[in-house]
Amino acid sequence: MTQRNSVSRRRFLETMAASAWLAGMESRGAEPPAELPPVRQITSGPKFHWFSYYDKYQFDQTNRYVLSMEVDFEHRSPRADDVIRIGMIDLQDNDRWTELGTSTAWCWQQGCMLQWLPGSDSEIIWNDREDDHYVCHVLNVKTRVKRTVPHPIYTISPDGRWAVSPDFRRINEVRPGYGYAGIDDPHRNDPAPRNSGIFRVDLTTGDSQLIVTLADLAAMPFPGKDLSRAKHWFNHLLISPDGSRFEFLHRWRNPGQKGFDTRMCTANPDGSDVRIIDPSGFTSHFIWRDPRHILAWSRADSHGDAFYLYEDKVGGRVEVVGRGVMSENGHCSYLPGNEWILNDTYPDRRRSQNVYLYHVPGGRRMWLGHFASPNEYRDEWRCDTHPRFSRDGRSVVIDSAHGGQGRQLYLIDISRIVS
Repeated sequence: MTQRNSVSRRRFLETMAASAWLAGMESRGAEPPAELPPVRQITSGPKFHWFSYYDKYQFDQTNRYVLSMEVDFEHRSPRADDVIRIGMIDLQDNDRWTELGTSTAWCWQQGCMLQWLPGSDSEIIWNDREDDHYVCHVLNVKTRVKRTVPHPIYTISPDGRWAVSPDFRRINEVRPGYGYAGIDDPHRNDPAPRNSGIFRVDLTTGDSQLIVTLADLAAMPFPGKDLSRAKHWFNHLLISPDGSRFEFLHRWRNPGQKGFDTRMCTANPDGSDVRIIDPSGFTSHFIWRDPRHILAWSRADSHGDAFYLYEDKVGGRVEVVGRGVMSENGHCSYLPGNEWILNDTYPDRRRSQNVYLYHVPGGRRMWLGHFASPNEYRDEWRCDTHPRFSRDGRSVVIDSAHGGQGRQLYLIDISRIVS
């Protein structure tokens, strides 16, 4: 297929996806959307590209370079010997791809934790596997000097000096699609081990320390439920904007239970002062709004399933956000200034993934696009859009498979909306 025909086909598919979504909205009596902002595909086949999670720096400080991962297969679980390539896209040079490294420690939903190192204008970081342990690499993209830290990372402090990380061996055992293949969980038969949990990693010295154990959290009562026979794990960690606290999800599954329960917790950087912020059992996606408040999708008696803003305090204030508008679970983040929330939806009944901005003061939603998710993108190897914004808050990049080339990256210009 020629490049021109490929572009025409892509535009046709995008138009059909938007038309299908609009027809569905109109059939339910909803207002038709305003004109959508421009969308540009910035990676292409035959290989597949994605970035994964929504809470990490994909753009460099200049907003010129966008990080991505590249792989040559889809629609199956990663194996230990599957290698992905790490690269960056130059938005000012015809979206030119530059390869920077590789990894064998990755998953479809969260990749290899690839991101720009906070506080640096030239260093990136990602997880990898060396023999029988996971590591992370820090690479200067200008000098190509690379150093390896003997421990993986999940989320990094605002100054780029330390990180916290769950036990990826454990996650791969209990939640395929979020851990890494290649190293078995040595505690698989222990429901709540004392030597597994959350580690603090010094990114300068490479030292790591276990600061919160699974046994610690399993011992904290959950009203109305017995946790003594459940299998426990941690996932979804995020350090606060000022580095004073970090958030994590404590999850567990009882024998015979199909799903799992969740509670949202926070702690000091050394693991002390653990607080259960949302004890509902239903916490899902979240983001820090500021050093004292967390926005999260959950369930409460006041408004049922909704986005709630939680004060980082046991028994603290909780208020609903986006009532009647942000009414579906999605991957949420605040644009700089906290006036806008960037969010998305899972595929609706027409398999459309809908990306939007929510204006907090005005309580209104601005659609950014409606992207068709092919039927084969489900379960572990689904392609969530996971919208990420540029440092200046004027662009958004998503992962999507709507263009007929498998999962690729798409750039959305939101400058007219936010300004």
